[in-house]
Amino acid sequence: MKKFLLVPLLIPLAGLGTLYSTFTAQTLPVPAGYAVKLPEATPPPELTLSAIRAGKMFNQAAFAYRGGSFGETRVFGMGAILVRHPHGALLFDSGFGRNVEAHFRTTPWLMQATSKYETEATVADQLKAAGIDASMLKGVILTHAHWDHVSGLEDLPGTPVLVNAAEREFIEAGGPPTALARGLGALNFQIYQFESGPYLGFDQSHDVFGDGSVVLVPAPGHTPGSIIAFISTPDGQRYALVGDLVWQREGVDLPAEKPFISRRMVDWDEGKVRDLVVRMHQLQKAVPGLIVVPAHDRRVWDALPQLSP
Repeated sequence: MKKFLLVPLLIPLAGLGTLYSTFTAQTLPVPAGYAVKLPEATPPPELTLSAIRAGKMFNQAAFAYRGGSFGETRVFGMGAILVRHPHGALLFDSGFGRNVEAHFRTTPWLMQATSKYETEATVADQLKAAGIDASMLKGVILTHAHWDHVSGLEDLPGTPVLVNAAEREFIEAGGPPTALARGLGALNFQIYQFESGPYLGFDQSHDVFGDGSVVLVPAPGHTPGSIIAFISTPDGQRYALVGDLVWQREGVDLPAEKPFISRRMVDWDEGKVRDLVVRMHQLQKAVPGLIVVPAHDRRVWDALPQLSP
């Protein structure tokens, strides 16, 4: 287990007051009159969704959303969501891998100097313990290609890594945010298209199995090819995997964006993120029972069905 203390030190002495004000509580304006038609979904009875918790980072709530407390430490979970469908099993993201210490060294020096993490059993090891042959996975769908979402891919050699064209181009562009994705060697990237038409207010979508059980929509903002995955289970439950659109559920519930420093560190287009946060807030209210799953809110993940050995 490797640990680092996460107390971001990005605030210059000049302008402290102005920057501090970006941490104060402020909700995003929400237009009235939002309405959406819930698309039909016919998930097969065998479909299951399971959370696989595979790593932790720690930070104050203040750095997760505007209005969060500096005195409250939050667990930022890492992991994968496993969806088992008769036509193939999918992972969403991959959690921390076995070589997370080396992977962490690919991140900017400031993150390395100011961050704290803890390891948990890897996704690959937990799949094996549950009797799931990783070689039989249909693929790993990345919500986006930042280091903490791709680290576990190294432990799943040969597994298809499913991304859209925008995220593949983002990886190939050579910037620091995707250094690890390039450094893992010849990953088996496969490109999917958004060919399935409008879905829940989004102009395009990709229906993975053709039955409405797993539908991907483009959500560029955090990265150019970020997605949101909508999953419908046989019991009628609906989930929205929102990746890093928000880090904690308050981001959508309030709604509130990340404070200035956090946005500048991680978001590719702050304006697009802001618009999507408001849209997901509206959608959560319009679809009763919709469970919004930020990739790093361990409280939400603890309440999901868990993968059992």
